[in-house]
Amino acid sequence: MNFIKKISTIAFIAIIAASCKDGKAVETEGTAMDTATVVTDEPAMEAPTTIVDVAAGNADFSTLVAAVKAAGLVETLTSEGPFTVFAPTNAAFDKLPAGTVDGLLKPENAEKLKALLTYHVVAGKFDAAAVTDAITKGKGKYTVTTVQGGKIDLSLKDGKVILTDANGKMATVVMADVAASNGVIHAIDAVVMPK
Repeated sequence: MNFIKKISTIAFIAIIAASCKDGKAVETEGTAMDTATVVTDEPAMEAPTTIVDVAAGNADFSTLVAAVKAAGLVETLTSEGPFTVFAPTNAAFDKLPAGTVDGLLKPENAEKLKALLTYHVVAGKFDAAAVTDAITKGKGKYTVTTVQGGKIDLSLKDGKVILTDANGKMATVVMADVAASNGVIHAIDAVVMPK
């Protein structure tokens, strides 16, 4: 009896293998599993990774992701864009006075949080090369208008891009060109503030 089962199994595998030689998925019916899909040689399509997906996949941005969710900006930052996000790391948020982040995450402060976060976002995709080129062409300074409506000055110091906010506070890009399907992320070491 075992011999017959082995022959049946081998014959079933041979039929599946023969039907898959063109590299396409094959469905079989009437087996113990209702449908079986055979792996193909074709490359798998990767799901698009938006700015929010990329940030959520990096532990250094967990505070930012929580803030984006609290401010109701997930839909905006997963839209087509493109966007350039100057993303404060967890360490950047930790530099704020004690209680600031907790206060901003409260529902009653959602609009204030939204303004702060959109101050870190610029419409359009500006990779490091484009930013550096714009700073050079601007004779050492390039001013961007954020989605929030405020302005940030970009400059170079020791080969690194520096952001200067409306209050004169500075942040440094510590990791550039983190690609996303709807833009690019540049990690910064401080939270910049609108007026």
